Amino acid sequence: MRSPSTKLKLYNTLSRQKENFRPLNKSKVSLYTCGPTVYNFAHIGNLRTYIFEDILERTLLFLGFNVKRVMNITDVGHLTNDSDEGEDKMEQEAHKEKKDVLEVAHIYTEAFLNDIKKLNIKIPKIIAPATKFIPEQQKLIQKLFEKGLAYETKNAVYFDVTRYGLKKYLRLSRQPIEEKRIAVRAKVVKDPEKKHPSDFALWFKITGKFKNHVLQWDSPWEKGFPGWHIECSAISEYFLKQPFDIHTGGIDHIAVHHTNEMAQSEGAYNKELAHFWLHGEFLVINNERMGKSLGNFLTLRKIEDRSLPPLAYRYFILGAHYRSQLNFHWEALESSNQSLQNLYKQVGRLIFDARQSKMKILRHDYEKKFLTALSDDLNTPQALASLHALLYDDKLSPVQRLDTAKKFDKVLQLSLIETARKRMRIPFHISVAKKHYHAFRRNQQFVQSDTLRKRLNALGYGVEDTPYGPFLWPIKQK
Repeated sequence: MRSPSTKLKLYNTLSRQKENFRPLNKSKVSLYTCGPTVYNFAHIGNLRTYIFEDILERTLLFLGFNVKRVMNITDVGHLTNDSDEGEDKMEQEAHKEKKDVLEVAHIYTEAFLNDIKKLNIKIPKIIAPATKFIPEQQKLIQKLFEKGLAYETKNAVYFDVTRYGLKKYLRLSRQPIEEKRIAVRAKVVKDPEKKHPSDFALWFKITGKFKNHVLQWDSPWEKGFPGWHIECSAISEYFLKQPFDIHTGGIDHIAVHHTNEMAQSEGAYNKELAHFWLHGEFLVINNERMGKSLGNFLTLRKIEDRSLPPLAYRYFILGAHYRSQLNFHWEALESSNQSLQNLYKQVGRLIFDARQSKMKILRHDYEKKFLTALSDDLNTPQALASLHALLYDDKLSPVQRLDTAKKFDKVLQLSLIETARKRMRIPFHISVAKKHYHAFRRNQQFVQSDTLRKRLNALGYGVEDTPYGPFLWPIKQK
């Protein structure tokens, strides 16, 4: 474990440059990561963001920081259009599946948690569904009324962007207001009482198109339900206070969700919301952004259906920087899987050799290279390169390479040691055949040993001759 004084540079979307990261509270880091809207399975583009956030948290831990991470779960209020038009995604899916809204939320929350477990993503200790924090959201809206930053119409409560200040409002996105208007995917039906096109809903009333909305709560502004953006502001303030250290999400959150979140939080408390804003780039397929609304999304189950392990996808993601757009295709994932399987085999060989070889300690700079890569805005491709170079450096003893790789895997989370050990466990009949093969080789009975090698191959095991005896490894293991 490193000292928290180790320099970590992170790219801050707010300043558009890399900055030295220093926590607001000594060695304690407060981290807020935007969670999923649980109306469907997370697609692999979503999961890329959660892998990036996992690397961030594990890097902070590796450097010696204590991390308090919070993730919300959106189970109400996220409409099919970011401009406060359309239907509630949760209710739309519940109607389609003929299920209760909260039942849908439970099903897809569990599916999401299961997916991130398979990818070795650390589950945050604090997971906060929006529906469990309605009083906190209402309290924040009340505060915005007191500051003169909220107004009420017959349909909703809105945040007043003009009163807040358009220049301040666009600090994060740096998007001219004219472009923002054009970019909003607005539908024909709009609230005629809305003062400015960029004003966004804090609370929807049970009226008009939402008159049959299932999830509704009493409020000072009539029965209704919260807008999408208010939940993150309320939840982060409740658990982390304001300001906190790092806020993360996908780049699609910059222009609308995070811009609105920043405005309402800073407008309510006159304090910075987050010191650093980090955003992961898109995963694209056929050079088009992957998304549920576009109908081109793939889930982790599709990867598993091809007999590819989830960690092959994690390895694929680590091969690109989180701020680089990444094009997904099956051949690239197959290649990543082959590279990962080769790593497992090499680790297995080192475990095998370490049982017999003598320990020798040589100074090396792999740990420094690995740390330098991660400290440079989470450069995972360089970190992976350090791991590969380490594992194949035969100047170092197997034990030394294994010990260092184990440290690296605290961040990379490829299950290197565990998977290699698991695959080295062979059935009793294979163990017996291995002993016979070794005896034939020692006695120079090469015809018999070659025959037994072929038999072991047919049973699914490759054989490598080493100074310490035969090393067996499962063939075509995924």
